[in-house]
Amino acid sequence: MAEKKSTPSLMDNIINLCKRRGFIFQSSEIYGGYNGFFDYGPLGVELKNNIKQAWWKDMVQRRDDIVGLDSTIIHHPMTWKASGHIDNFTDPLVDCKESRMRYRADQLFFAPVIVGDETIGYVSVLEDENMQTAAEEQAKDLKRKLGKQGEMKAVVLKDYTQARPDEYALIPSPATGKPGSLTPPRAFNMMFQTYVGALRDETAVAYLRPETAQGIFINFKNVVDTGRVKIPFGIAQVGKAFRNEINPRNFIFRSREFEQMEIEYFISPDADWASLHKGWIEYCMNWFDSIGIPKTCLSTYDHPKEKLAHYSKGTTDIMFTYPFGVQELQGVAARGNYDLTQHANTSGKSLEYFDDSTKTKYVPHVIEPSVGVDRIFLAVLSAGYHEEEVEGEKRVVLKLHPRLAPYKAAVFPLVKNKPELVARAEALYKKLQNRWNVAYDAAGAIGRRYRRQDEIGTPFGITVDFDTIEKDDKVTLRDRDTLQQIRLSEDELIAYLSKKIDG
Repeated sequence: MAEKKSTPSLMDNIINLCKRRGFIFQSSEIYGGYNGFFDYGPLGVELKNNIKQAWWKDMVQRRDDIVGLDSTIIHHPMTWKASGHIDNFTDPLVDCKESRMRYRADQLFFAPVIVGDETIGYVSVLEDENMQTAAEEQAKDLKRKLGKQGEMKAVVLKDYTQARPDEYALIPSPATGKPGSLTPPRAFNMMFQTYVGALRDETAVAYLRPETAQGIFINFKNVVDTGRVKIPFGIAQVGKAFRNEINPRNFIFRSREFEQMEIEYFISPDADWASLHKGWIEYCMNWFDSIGIPKTCLSTYDHPKEKLAHYSKGTTDIMFTYPFGVQELQGVAARGNYDLTQHANTSGKSLEYFDDSTKTKYVPHVIEPSVGVDRIFLAVLSAGYHEEEVEGEKRVVLKLHPRLAPYKAAVFPLVKNKPELVARAEALYKKLQNRWNVAYDAAGAIGRRYRRQDEIGTPFGITVDFDTIEKDDKVTLRDRDTLQQIRLSEDELIAYLSKKIDG
């Protein structure tokens, strides 16, 4: 029976596998790496492209009410003024004056240590799934170090944005443990700034987009005028976004350059937005399950009303149990008509929609399902990584859905020193290559070749053996997950693979 590794080691195993087998590399590794940026290797780019293609096919091509868009990474700067990103797209930044480490204030937690009725000091930890335990251990160490007697009260953590000014000098830095070395929180805009044109002055300032959504909103009128669309309808986009994260962490989960897949689904102001919002949540969760992210690993988190953005009617996050804890995989937000209204007011151009059925004009509201490609990538690896024992040997296997697997199948000649076997295997490989991305491997024992393909998620192994050329003209198909083997003719093989891979 397959068993998942304990969560602390699972993340290390996934990262090691990604480097060892060519899924993901640290960007600029030969220069020591560049924090918050990652490169996708030969297998990683295939998996990533398959995720995007599966999403596009299911969200756009197989629906009658969604159309696509590909907008530029750099928009007119007024786009970001209208959307509020220039003034409000900030994270609270905290510096350690001694170590020069930087933290997001809402990811740095502190608590007073109270023994009896006396506050004997403070502890601080960075946000993770073990932070409560770590804070309690720090508190016990502080009590022991100071020789205090009596009962220690519960350690109640709060993030640094909730610290009072008189507490700043008392809270220790996570880097040094020294109280008073942290600065007060200050706003830090996360957009990357650049310049367009030959001049480098204020008139040439532009920004790399921090999200793909605004490119959809500023093209709303273009799509309506040219796309023969009627509300309700959606515009989908896949593309790069950039955020100057203070503290990139957890591998590719939070990075500075990433890809988003977003839909802005436009609805009438009179529509039942709550039902549509709920419907999109269910639709997205079912889609995750269909690509190998099981519902048992998913949950939902409804943002409390007091923490919603001023324009949001409701926001729900679809959460996934990553190795480092339960975190957001996708957000589904009911954004009202804020964005279109802001762009209309700022540009002076009407973004109203004329509804033929009601003969009225209005600014549509939107439901926004937004998900990161890289977060899906990590979720797929987390759900698919298993270590098993097969015939007394350890087997590492990525149980990737056939739609997503980098290689759909691998073709093996049983041995490589028999020309007739090799020729037949190579011919089959070329034939399958016309349909799917497949691998060919003739090096080493057949069992070792199976293991190599198991580790990178290849769902099917196809072996050309002596019976193929001497007896039945069939090949052996091995299933990665069940390890079952069946004999099929080439026509039967192609029909079987087509059903499993393409559905």
